[in-house]
Amino acid sequence: MSVLSNHRILGPATVVTGAGICCAAVLLGDPTTPGGLLPVCPTKLVFGVTCPGCGSQRALYSLLHGDLSAALHYNAAFVLAIGLLLFAFGAYCLRLWTGRRIRGWQNMRYSAVVVLVAVVAWFVVRNIPVEPFWSLNV
Repeated sequence: MSVLSNHRILGPATVVTGAGICCAAVLLGDPTTPGGLLPVCPTKLVFGVTCPGCGSQRALYSLLHGDLSAALHYNAAFVLAIGLLLFAFGAYCLRLWTGRRIRGWQNMRYSAVVVLVAVVAWFVVRNIPVEPFWSLNV
């Protein structure tokens, strides 16, 4: 096997293995159970506010169990981010394996600004202490 073909296999395999280990840790840790093995969000613990990532472990746990509605309840932005990351990873793998340039969303001109604005907006909206926004605070 050449170095190039090793790169085409080992790169994606490393990412998939790492993601699998993280998913296994979340499945075994069961973040929906209070006082479990997985840590509580440090931002919520120290400052008492819900950060944009709060609920991501529980959302991943719900996704791994096929419960999309619970995952969206815990952190809808995380569910969207998982979809975007899977699309980007798929484009990366296709580019490696076919040699064709496949443009992912992260290479678009304003994608970084859009993601930053969306994360800040999600942070602000989740912490507005008025219904219906307060129900986003998990």
